[in-house]
Amino acid sequence: MAGRQAVKAYLDLVSQACRAVLIFLKDNKIPHTVENIAIQKGQHKTPEFTRLNPMQKLPVLEDNGFVLTESDAILKYLATTCNVPDHWYPKLPEKRARVDEYLAWSHANTCTHISSVFLHEVLLPRMGLPNPEMLEKALSDLDGTLDKLENMFLKRQAFLCGDDISLADLLAVCEIMQPLCGGRDVLKNRPKLLSWRSRVQSSLSDSFDEAHDIVYRLRESKHT
Repeated sequence: MAGRQAVKAYLDLVSQACRAVLIFLKDNKIPHTVENIAIQKGQHKTPEFTRLNPMQKLPVLEDNGFVLTESDAILKYLATTCNVPDHWYPKLPEKRARVDEYLAWSHANTCTHISSVFLHEVLLPRMGLPNPEMLEKALSDLDGTLDKLENMFLKRQAFLCGDDISLADLLAVCEIMQPLCGGRDVLKNRPKLLSWRSRVQSSLSDSFDEAHDIVYRLRESKHT
């Protein structure tokens, strides 16, 4: 992508959505710079960042004065404006619709239930507010979502939307990795989804582990 002006990504890699954006940028060699915004330090609530994104959320993309929020929108924008392989967000309407179908479903399912597990297993205990009952409910809800992820989307194909990796797989795998921050692998007893995660990771080469380094470090600190 020689000659393309670098985009600027505002990220905190503790966020699964931010990791997905960084992986996409790196894996597709899209010229970019990263502005690290530490959510735990409240940097997303500064006047400067609030002017950029009044919702005070990450990730944010800035492209030559054009500012975009929401990871789905950012990834679709990059996939359609940069010269990336078609499998990420296919031009064929039926294939693209399958990616959109998962992304629409994931907001109230994968994203919501993974975030709930992370909240009750990692964040609230660190604040001295553990709630074992709510954690069990969150894990139960997530279990139902993983059933659907496996049986409704993955089925017998290699990736969630077909035979090649797409934005759906990228966002899903980053979500699935989030509970590892607390030492929990939610796919531990799900060989079919474990194989899928391995295929996704192999497709993304070094960019996957680079983006998830913070997750691995948090997991190790949990066990020390």
